[in-house]
Amino acid sequence: MSDVPKSSKIGNNVVLEEGVTIGEKVVIGHNTIILKGTDIGNNVEIGSNCVLGIQPSGNQRMRKIDESSKQLIIKNGTRIGHGVSIYSGTIISQNVFIGDQASIRENVSVSEETVIGRAAIIELNSTIGKRCTIQTLAYVTGDTILEDNVFIGPCVSMSNDKYMGAEEYTLKGPIIKEGAKIGNNASLLPGIIIGRESIVGAGSVVTKNINNYEIVAGVPARRIRS
Repeated sequence: MSDVPKSSKIGNNVVLEEGVTIGEKVVIGHNTIILKGTDIGNNVEIGSNCVLGIQPSGNQRMRKIDESSKQLIIKNGTRIGHGVSIYSGTIISQNVFIGDQASIRENVSVSEETVIGRAAIIELNSTIGKRCTIQTLAYVTGDTILEDNVFIGPCVSMSNDKYMGAEEYTLKGPIIKEGAKIGNNASLLPGIIIGRESIVGAGSVVTKNINNYEIVAGVPARRIRS
């Protein structure tokens, strides 16, 4: 078991594998498992029944992934709810909030002061900017970019495979520019660009790029006004 500073509080049945680093004034809830190589900063709170530092794996039908050991880094002041799973190779920056039952895959970057809601899913190789809000049950597909101050409503869904496995295609999620807002239950197709400070109405299906400062809605989404 790794060394734990006296200022930190560890719950019952917590597992800390070899090579885990725990900062000052860290709180870890009951039954949480922190796997080897995880680096936890100061003033971090982690709920019960979490698994942090998971090594990625797959089978022959899945894309080739790097299964070599990498660190999960959780920086100062972050709050993690109960039942959260986070994979190795990911960096969680300062003062991030992650809600109960959220899941964050490998090679993800989450920047400062972002909020990730309950049961939201962030897939591999995605980049999340500063002060973003990703609400309950939202699905951020792999290979997605969210710039700073992006709002993703509840149950938003994204995709990164244009041909759904039927043809060779370089997987590419949406690119959502700074300050854009996506309403609840909207669907975003692979590789589209959502312009700066644009708004996508609830329930929309976005099939084409959206310009900066536009408001769109509908199935498929169409421009309403600037």
